[in-house]
Amino acid sequence: MFIKRKTKGLKQVMNEGNIHVASTITMCVVMVFIVFVLSTFITDRYKTVIIPKDLYFPQFTVVTKTHSSSIYLCHKSSSSSAPSSTHVVQFTDSTGFEDLWHSMSDKELIEKAMRVPRTSKHIHKLAFMFLTRGSLPLGPFWEKFFKGHEGLFSIYLHTSPDFNYDPPNSSVFYKRKIPSQHVQWGKPTMIDAERRLLANALLDSSNHRFILLSETCIPIFNFTTIYNYLINADKSFLSSFDDPRKIGRGRYNKRMGPTITLQDWRKGSQWFEVNRELAVEIISDKMYYQVFQNHCLPPCYMDEHYLPTLVNKVHPNLTTYTTVTWTDWSGGKSHPTTFMRKDISAMFLNQIRYGSNCTYNGANSSICFLFARKFHPNTLEPLMKIAPSLFGFSP
Repeated sequence: MFIKRKTKGLKQVMNEGNIHVASTITMCVVMVFIVFVLSTFITDRYKTVIIPKDLYFPQFTVVTKTHSSSIYLCHKSSSSSAPSSTHVVQFTDSTGFEDLWHSMSDKELIEKAMRVPRTSKHIHKLAFMFLTRGSLPLGPFWEKFFKGHEGLFSIYLHTSPDFNYDPPNSSVFYKRKIPSQHVQWGKPTMIDAERRLLANALLDSSNHRFILLSETCIPIFNFTTIYNYLINADKSFLSSFDDPRKIGRGRYNKRMGPTITLQDWRKGSQWFEVNRELAVEIISDKMYYQVFQNHCLPPCYMDEHYLPTLVNKVHPNLTTYTTVTWTDWSGGKSHPTTFMRKDISAMFLNQIRYGSNCTYNGANSSICFLFARKFHPNTLEPLMKIAPSLFGFSP
């Protein structure tokens, strides 16, 4: 009787033990499931909040080389011009071309561009930034200029948002438009467009020098000459000078003080060329931009005074105070001379190319300008005819 009672008690204990084990296992399974669900939710929220949404384009594919700018991506290439260590992931559309379009606001774009390393570790490229209203009438001339130099340049187009035309995929300008906004001459929107171009170009850490151009600009040397001139330059080329006339100092507004004084005030050409360090300084500025936005009103025009004054105030040692884009202001009007078909000749272009004297990296030079403007669309045909002999472009 005693043995039966003990046996029955032992079975009861074992049954209770099994229940405890089963309960423990069940609780563990439930806890693992809860942890899995929470971790999935947290990871998803992390991607949404911490990582910019523009990095997620499921319809895009990653490739190792793009068509026009030949940006090397993801893994090493056998080419000697490919980067050896750091790799930048770019996104392309289904055709394999790099797509510059994104959904970032200007603020998000600038904040992201400011986080990109200031010193380029890749092959050094030139970023050609075109600020245009629509198409590029002189585009075929530029196509000749870029031909054969893939991998050494990037192109960025800021057009009117109403302009929807895209060139054929054989063009170096194919899919090179950035998200743009309307621009008015002489207004803060002009500076916004310039900063927008710089910020987009800064996202590519292999871009080393940044050139602002318009649809009326042309290169006046071949690509190799311009590339070597800019890549080897020890300073940027941003025009900035003290103009004592009414159209210079006369535009200064005393309300800009004490942040900006009359002694700080400068004037210069809108068409600049800057290195990566100065480009970051330009997009980073908030204080001086705000002063100009509030107090630089007609007859003060931001595109003529903001950058020259900013550079003089913040980094006067980073520029030569001159521009590499030639413009003819001899007409004495509010806009420079526009050159027509009849003006184009080898003598005329060579006068622009070699008719000046300046200092380059501390030495005297007869090459002071690399680009020129303003050229009417009807100059395309004579320019194309003269290009092979004068610039060495392939016919």
